[in-house]
Amino acid sequence: MKRQRNTAKFTIGEQVRHRIYGFRGVVFDVDPEFSNTDEWYHSIPVDSRPRKDQPFYHLFAESTEQSPYVAYVSEQNLVPDEDDDPISHPEMFEHFEGMEDGRYVPRILLN
Repeated sequence: MKRQRNTAKFTIGEQVRHRIYGFRGVVFDVDPEFSNTDEWYHSIPVDSRPRKDQPFYHLFAESTEQSPYVAYVSEQNLVPDEDDDPISHPEMFEHFEGMEDGRYVPRILLN
């Protein structure tokens, strides 16, 4: 039986919100399934540990409780961010060149 390929619900440059903790972020990379350390995975309480067989997102995140940070979040824990306020993460400028149609536009890097 052929395994179904995971299709990401959110795209690079999209603003999202964590459905439980409420922090906001911008997607800057997507893993089709879990691709972090076992130590990181097992640090999550068992009753809220996400499945590994789903897309995971790298986010430039911000919250009112802490300074900007990078988050790694499962798709099941993200919802679209309905807030129109921009995300203000210090690394945003390196990866995105502005906003268009409600989404951050990835910066084209030339070698």
